[in-house]
Amino acid sequence: MKEVVLVALALMMVSLSHSQSPAQESEMNTSGRMLADPDKLTIGGYGQIDYNQPVNPGSYSNGNLDVHRLVMLFGYKFDERTSFITEIEFEHVKEVYIEQAFVDYEILSWLHLRGGLMLIPMGIINEYHEPTTYNGVERPNLDKYIIPTTWREIGMGFTGQFPASGLGYQLYLVNGFLGSDNGDPNLSGASLFRSGRQKGAESVFTAPNIAFRLNYTGIPGLNTGFSGYFGASQSTLMDGLDTDDPIAVATADSSMVGIRMIGLDARYSIAGIGLRGQLVTGSVTNTPEYNAFHGSDLGSGFLGYYAEISYDLFHGFDSGDDQLIPFFRFEQYNTHRTVHTSIVQNPAFNRTDLTFGIGWKPNSGVVFKADYQLLSNAGGTGGKQQFNAGIGVWF
Repeated sequence: MKEVVLVALALMMVSLSHSQSPAQESEMNTSGRMLADPDKLTIGGYGQIDYNQPVNPGSYSNGNLDVHRLVMLFGYKFDERTSFITEIEFEHVKEVYIEQAFVDYEILSWLHLRGGLMLIPMGIINEYHEPTTYNGVERPNLDKYIIPTTWREIGMGFTGQFPASGLGYQLYLVNGFLGSDNGDPNLSGASLFRSGRQKGAESVFTAPNIAFRLNYTGIPGLNTGFSGYFGASQSTLMDGLDTDDPIAVATADSSMVGIRMIGLDARYSIAGIGLRGQLVTGSVTNTPEYNAFHGSDLGSGFLGYYAEISYDLFHGFDSGDDQLIPFFRFEQYNTHRTVHTSIVQNPAFNRTDLTFGIGWKPNSGVVFKADYQLLSNAGGTGGKQQFNAGIGVWF
């Protein structure tokens, strides 16, 4: 199945490279919109309210109603070249996070210096996670268990666009996942790196990591990207380490892993049809030592991909901003694609999701959503079904 999906995506890219169709999807996320705004002070926000109802034949399950997130955004222009963007998020009513807080300085039109708490430019959803920009009530699970959205870290680097060629880039040095906190593991086979996100909260810094993204938008309606992330996890055991103590050095080394991740993604819109595809793969080194030291089950290789198709039923009609968009997404992600012989490969971590649903946008900034999910895994233990409904806004 993997080979079929990859070949299909490649053929789609080749065929689309000869198309000339008007774009129907905004190429700007929240920070991009605010940086482009000429006003000195800009205020925006987005939020979503969700209903999740497990469906278990033969038994009753309570549903969950949640103000999943409410985010306020502020941008300030000090002058024509210097801007500050911040994003303050309230999750589940009671949790507060800073999702972004960075300064952007334009050195040249194609070269911006950027530093602070920034989104890692990996995949689609991590940078385009406003609820009106994607189909489905919940974000794809690939962007939860492999790309741990919302993934942000503190760092500095460069970003820019070359409008004439349709090329754009981002290149950052950032801190990494906290893999070991006083000997307690944050990385695992089930959720990979998700619990290791430091989110800019008193982040531990052991060694720098590199994150980059190249974008191509030179064909109307098409947005493709190639992303990468390379480095190592961070560890509190490295603090105050006596380099002349071989036992202490070996112990500290066992608390860290090396991480390599690359991703390909594509979005295309034509005549009301929306196509999306994403592939993320990577490897983790030093896992035998990490797992032995922590008693964890972190895998040595991971892979995830999905393909999605949607259609605006109101396309071609004089409906103003109204859109009615049914969609279908096939998604597969495996956080135990490969493991070292010191642990047992868990087929339950090889998961497949089928999601189909519909979204109604009475306005480009408001969406009402509903979908149904069939969730399974190769171990035969994850046969779950769930109905979701939600409201999303972005302004």
